[in-house]
Amino acid sequence: MSNTAQAMGHLPSGTGVCSTVPDIFYIPELIFGALVWCLVASTYVFPPNPLGWVMFVSVFCFVITFIWFFVFLCGGHRNSAGWAAADFAYHGLAAFFYLSSSVTLAYITLIVGSNLLELKYYRMEISAVVFSFLNTLLYFIHSIFSANRWKTF
Repeated sequence: MSNTAQAMGHLPSGTGVCSTVPDIFYIPELIFGALVWCLVASTYVFPPNPLGWVMFVSVFCFVITFIWFFVFLCGGHRNSAGWAAADFAYHGLAAFFYLSSSVTLAYITLIVGSNLLELKYYRMEISAVVFSFLNTLLYFIHSIFSANRWKTF
């Protein structure tokens, strides 16, 4: 019988959330998500259906990420493997949602952007596209590191 200890996964809480990978991505995800939300809301929401999806994704992911960050900050996960799996699943889903909304936003900006009378709105839409793709990348990287952490449990 071997007396070796296996490495056990660990979910951070408190200030550890701000200094460990993948949890360090929470703050940029929140900032870029809020920027996408504000920039899309500041332009003419035309056509409403595809940009409604972009707004839904940015607001939904902002709110859920904020709640998720708060749960980790307060230690509500109690270092459970289930929370590690849920962390991976949520960030993977958020990356997929953001990818779909980023592509939609880029397409709408490309098609409608050339017809905008004011350059200011076109520039805001381009900024929203850039921040949306950056947030997609952040959520994707977060999900990869969350998957690696989940495997250690």
